[in-house]
Amino acid sequence: MTDVLPAEETKQDRVVTILRGFQINWMNLRDADTGKILWQHNEDMSSPEVEHEARVPKRILKCRVVSREMNFSSVESMERFRLEQKVLFKGRCLEEWFFEFGYVIPNSTNTWQSIIESAPESQMMPATVLKKKNPLHGCDSKA
Repeated sequence: MTDVLPAEETKQDRVVTILRGFQINWMNLRDADTGKILWQHNEDMSSPEVEHEARVPKRILKCRVVSREMNFSSVESMERFRLEQKVLFKGRCLEEWFFEFGYVIPNSTNTWQSIIESAPESQMMPATVLKKKNPLHGCDSKA
């Protein structure tokens, strides 16, 4: 059976309805080679009005492959559900990734795992850069 939206429900109304019934239950990052969890967050991070900061341990930079698992629940169905992830360094976006989940079944809880492989060493930011003063902001890093 296909849900038909009432004619008076606008796209913005649909977004509000989806957000009201959506929750991120937990998320973790692990070394995909060993399975060891390096970071975990067990509080809802689904509020779009709030920027959610994750301070992950620097040993994650040594991982060849990182697995991200996210467990979420949705009351409403969703088409083309996706996640946008940005990696910021001293307030500047270094990387931006887009992950596509696809269709979400209504009244479901899902666990979504994504695998992220590290770039070749020649494309990696040298560790010495993390310790230097930031020329854009003029402040010392505490990385």
